[in-house]
Amino acid sequence: MFLSIPSRQKPPLRWATPLLFAALWGSFTWLAWAPAAEQSRWVMEWGALSGGLTTPAAWQAAPGDGSLLRLVTALFLHADWAHLLGNLVFLLIFGLPAERAMGPWRFVLLFLVGGAVANLAAVLAIGTPDRLIIGASGAVSALIGAYLALFPSAKLGVVVPLGLFLQFVKVPAPLLIGVWAALQVVFTFIGPAFGAVAWSAHLAGFAFGGAFALLARAGIARRLRRRRGF
Repeated sequence: MFLSIPSRQKPPLRWATPLLFAALWGSFTWLAWAPAAEQSRWVMEWGALSGGLTTPAAWQAAPGDGSLLRLVTALFLHADWAHLLGNLVFLLIFGLPAERAMGPWRFVLLFLVGGAVANLAAVLAIGTPDRLIIGASGAVSALIGAYLALFPSAKLGVVVPLGLFLQFVKVPAPLLIGVWAALQVVFTFIGPAFGAVAWSAHLAGFAFGGAFALLARAGIARRLRRRRGF
């Protein structure tokens, strides 16, 4: 009979997800208390503008140098509380297990670079210089893609309404996330009928997150094999 001996090593502190949560919440709260003119100025100066990155027409509507930094700073700007809270909920659901699997520094890199790539995809897809792209939806989509790559056999809890009652059921993550991804593809083509949402950013972030997590998982596995002498 064999018994596993519990390790005395404490699990690493997961600080990246709480830090990003606080940064998103804090930036929105701070800007919400600012005067309307100040809010508009910050959004125009730090949101990602569609219509290209450096073309003069794309930047005439707002001050700034048109740097790529906008693709990152736009992640911390949100249109309203519903926009913010939706991203925060998904950040916690998919961010905490993803950070545990890949470590905090890789996780922060995934969030920032994945969000920037997603915003870049939206900038190039929209193609007109009169739209602002803000919000962390693209970065959160990267977390969803990473979660699927890291935990392909996981199950997610879903609350299903059954008449007057609510039933909590567990659904395979690939099925649930697959339905979500399929909806993003559909909304990419009919999205204007459902409001101003950068659906292409969701798809680009999701694809980047999946690829990033697979590479990170392969790197972690190689490092563990070297430590064990294989």
